[in-house]
Amino acid sequence: MPGGTVYYIDMNRIFIFMLVVLLVPCAAFAAGCKGGASPGGESYGDAENTAADITVEANGVVFRAEISGEAADELYARLPLSLGMRELNGNEKYFYADFTLPVSPYRPGRIEAGDIMLYGDDCIVLFYESFDTSYSYTRIGKITDPDGLADALGSGNVTVVFSRA
Repeated sequence: MPGGTVYYIDMNRIFIFMLVVLLVPCAAFAAGCKGGASPGGESYGDAENTAADITVEANGVVFRAEISGEAADELYARLPLSLGMRELNGNEKYFYADFTLPVSPYRPGRIEAGDIMLYGDDCIVLFYESFDTSYSYTRIGKITDPDGLADALGSGNVTVVFSRA
């Protein structure tokens, strides 16, 4: 190129720059994550959040549950709630709320009977059968003794009342 300046591109420096640009934010995100799955596979939200006992009533049968995490804290503030929950897949009841809750989704790998989860930011799910899953949920809590839960919920839609214990 006569009379012009010639620029040479050092591909090694560009590659290192791109690695730094891509990896530093990822490492910072991973170090700053709150909640998420613990090594045991369960997620109970931030350490700042407190656990609370609630009752879950279906067809006159009352179950105790423990909830914790940011989504649980906000749900607890709204209690009592009477939810018309719909049947799905013979293993869960769900309700789309007219409010949203904070999310901290993770893939539990396995759902246990009695799990209370949030799907997306507005769908409260109560599981009454155990099964493997690849879906992501935000954990709200768990019924402490789910024996009889499936019978109490029945096979169709049901009203479930969540209350402070």
